[in-house]
Amino acid sequence: MTATLATAPPLSKSLADRALSASGTLWFLTAAAGQWMFVLYISSFYGGAAVQGNFEKWNDVLVGGYVAGGTLGNIILAGHLLLAVTITAGGTLQLIPQIRARALPFHRWNGRVYILTALVISLFGLYMVWTRGTAGGESLRIGISLNGILILVCAVLAWRYALARDIATHRRWALRTFMLVSGVWFFRVGLMLWILANHGPVGIGRDFDGPFVRFWSFGCYLVPLIVLELYLRSQERGSATDKFAAAAALVVLTAAMAVGILGAAMGMWLPRVMPA
Repeated sequence: MTATLATAPPLSKSLADRALSASGTLWFLTAAAGQWMFVLYISSFYGGAAVQGNFEKWNDVLVGGYVAGGTLGNIILAGHLLLAVTITAGGTLQLIPQIRARALPFHRWNGRVYILTALVISLFGLYMVWTRGTAGGESLRIGISLNGILILVCAVLAWRYALARDIATHRRWALRTFMLVSGVWFFRVGLMLWILANHGPVGIGRDFDGPFVRFWSFGCYLVPLIVLELYLRSQERGSATDKFAAAAALVVLTAAMAVGILGAAMGMWLPRVMPA
């Protein structure tokens, strides 16, 4: 009994670990709900238009979308949209610990599909942004390109460490890949949070090239990546105080993200899923 007590973690550290874990779970559940709304939107709007043969409808929301006669680009665009559904849904499943614990073969195969999809969708995205353009000018184009390059790097490293059976390192690179892949989703959520917080499109710009758009074209994936790194450092090496502080900060960020998700759902996604 004495030895057990001597090696037990301090109560405050144990509580801090639980608080940090609970805040991470809250963040994931909120993000997963928002990402599945995004899946519903992509499937309903883009998929519905494709089933009807009305590919021009994609251009209601895309700059440089469907181009009549542009066969190669249209195929790549369609593949990009299909893979967006696959990777968004598959990514949330990869982060559920019960699946890893009870269905390890599924976790491994879903992980392989996820990494391969991340590589392909990034290459497709780079092709589209430099051949068909995007809203927001050069800043958004460069921001999307950097996001794609970082996805390629992190996905390859996640795969490499999985093959090496270095699971701890693999987990870190896989989480980084998830955050980067979610950049497109974070862009929309953060944009709507900003608009709601400012009661209007402050800093957006008439041509979608205002100061906030220029910042968020990089921040939509770099900010979540920084938050993840701080979370991992607190989880692995932080004191009880560090962990409580990180947990509190993550709860606040999760609340802000929830507002952005609600704004994106009501302002962008659901109106096209369930038009009036």
